[in-house]
Amino acid sequence: MTTRRCLCSALQEMSLLSHFCLCLQRKAGSCCRCIRFLLVFVFVLHIHGGHSQMCDPADLAALLAFSDGLDRMGAGLVGWGPNDTSCCSWTGISCDLGRVVELDLSNRSLSRNSLRGVAVAQLGRLPCLRRLDLSTNGLAGAFPARGFPAIEVVNVSSNGFTGPHPAFPGAPNLTVLDITNNAFSGSINVTALCSSPVKILRFSANAFSGDVPAGFSQCKVLNELSLDSNGLTGSLPKDLYTISELRWLSLQENQLSGSLDKALGNLSKLTLIDLSYNMFTGTIPDVFGKLRSLEFLNLASNQLNGTLPLSLSHCLMLRVVSLRNNSLSGEITIDCRLLTRLNNFDAGTNKLRGAIPPRLASCTELRTLNLARNKLQGELPESFKNLTSLSYLSLTGNGFTNLSSALQVLQHLPNLTSLVLTNNFRGGETMPMDGIEGFKRMQVLVLANCALLGTVPPWLQSLKSLSVLDISWNNLHGEIPPWLGNLDSLFYIDLSNNSFSGELPATFTQMKSSSNGSNGQASTEDLPLSFVKKNSAPTAKGLKSNQLNSFPPSLILSNNMFVGPILPSFGCLVKLHVLDLSFNKFSGPIPNELSNMLSLEILDLAHNNLSGSIPSSLTKLNFLSKFDVSFNNLSGDIPTGGQFSTFTEEEIAGNPALALSQSQSCYKRAVTTEMSSETRFTFGLFLTVEAGFAFGLLTVWNVLFFASSWRAAYFQMVDNFFDRFYVITMVNLNRLRRKWEHKDHP
Repeated sequence: MTTRRCLCSALQEMSLLSHFCLCLQRKAGSCCRCIRFLLVFVFVLHIHGGHSQMCDPADLAALLAFSDGLDRMGAGLVGWGPNDTSCCSWTGISCDLGRVVELDLSNRSLSRNSLRGVAVAQLGRLPCLRRLDLSTNGLAGAFPARGFPAIEVVNVSSNGFTGPHPAFPGAPNLTVLDITNNAFSGSINVTALCSSPVKILRFSANAFSGDVPAGFSQCKVLNELSLDSNGLTGSLPKDLYTISELRWLSLQENQLSGSLDKALGNLSKLTLIDLSYNMFTGTIPDVFGKLRSLEFLNLASNQLNGTLPLSLSHCLMLRVVSLRNNSLSGEITIDCRLLTRLNNFDAGTNKLRGAIPPRLASCTELRTLNLARNKLQGELPESFKNLTSLSYLSLTGNGFTNLSSALQVLQHLPNLTSLVLTNNFRGGETMPMDGIEGFKRMQVLVLANCALLGTVPPWLQSLKSLSVLDISWNNLHGEIPPWLGNLDSLFYIDLSNNSFSGELPATFTQMKSSSNGSNGQASTEDLPLSFVKKNSAPTAKGLKSNQLNSFPPSLILSNNMFVGPILPSFGCLVKLHVLDLSFNKFSGPIPNELSNMLSLEILDLAHNNLSGSIPSSLTKLNFLSKFDVSFNNLSGDIPTGGQFSTFTEEEIAGNPALALSQSQSCYKRAVTTEMSSETRFTFGLFLTVEAGFAFGLLTVWNVLFFASSWRAAYFQMVDNFFDRFYVITMVNLNRLRRKWEHKDHP
């Protein structure tokens, strides 16, 4: 019925065209008659085609009803007017023969406002609508369960829709349904979804709960199934492994459990498998030889054990493999000779042992290699020279030896930008001083917690692109060479927990990346944050720029033996966020010029020999969240105002001559007196509330004990509440877990 109605106008035009053709074929008859037919036909095309055509009155009414249901800002963003009946020329509207067939109002945002409202049900009255795109707006409420008889493609992702998901049971041609990033909840109605020839189902980032339902095998042509970032539980249904056309399976960030079935090998057309951040157990089935089209495999952050599946070596199309944060054991058995496309291999945080096999370097297209936090040992193979595409290498937390040999091998990698070797080489090795001439593109170098002996190596001065240097928690000594502060790109230096001595070079106060001449923030879009260690973690807490694409400019020199004054020229580092000089032997006053470091968030000068007063100008540092001058020889009044009202006495302890100002003392006495009176009042209030609570609890208990129907209803309500609370909690925990997992595990 809907199809006949939509084709009615087309048939009328075809009739006019046929009359014109007959007119031309007949020799008898006037030329003028033929021309008249032609003019009528062109006029109809003008009415029904292009942007100026008149739309069907019923469609016009539905669109105006939708617009009326939006808030004022949303209606303004749409820009439709009730006085304009040419709705086919409206923003986001496409027509065919005068009927609305496509509506695209995606991303209608302006000055942080977006299309808002609950009027989507009106759009269900458009009988010929085939494509609907309302993505990235602020639409809310329940999605209509009826209407949209001709719909084929629906994208309502990134809105605020709630309630059950749309299924369009009356739409026999539905092929794409994208409801990603909303608040749809409840279970997934597979029967209704699979009644259409649906190819793509994107249900990511919602609040669906319960088990992954059986029945997806009814979707015979399903190509993509994305159910990630929900609250789904249980094991995978058996029939999921029988969807022969499936190419994309994304189920990460749920609470799925159980083992992975060998029937996974039946899904021979899969290009992506992402089951990460769940609770799957058991071994990884060795069936990847059947998945010849597989390009992306992510099983990270589960509870998988056993060895690496040998059949991975036969997935010729593989580009990304992530098995991190499991309990995989055994040796690295991947044979890279056939994996010519592999560019990312991540097996960090497992229990892999043995040496790195030389054949791993046969994956010459590798750009990212993470083997951190395993039980690997031995030396880095000479064959790693062949990894000429490698840009990021993390071997943190293993038992590797011979740092000198490792650096001489890795210096031949022309594209290496990030090298993280923390917590290796702990046999008392010496920092290599010569023989290193490569690393021309190095941006991140982390050799922390390796118990290295020696001094700052001179070859570092040739690393002109170096942005992050961390050689903390070693046994390095000597003075800091002045050239270290002259590296133009360097904005993060951590030399803490060593035995460095002498005065700080003046070049440290002239670092271009943190001074007034810089652009304010060093971009580290391609740099990992995972090199942040336990000792420097507090410096990242609460920082306003602690994001994945940026890292706070920092100078961390704590726990050394530096002497001399704190240089006043530190005030030139107006872009520096962290200055940690604690646990050294600095002396003299705190320079007043430090108040020019307007981006400073952490200033730690504790446990030194500083004297004089705390400059009152430091109250200008509006971003200062930590200020510690404890255990020095400071005197005078503590500044008041600004961020200083938030600091505790622990952060100024150990300075006997340091005193609170008179106003601060009066304030503290007033607060103490007020707290005493408040304490008495609170104690009395507490007794009253407790007595009332006990009486109410006793009353409820009696009712529930003697009235069985009330008891059943009560416990059902409690169960429903905790089920809903559990789903919401687990969804949010999953998202947070994934976010922090990327920070905690390199």
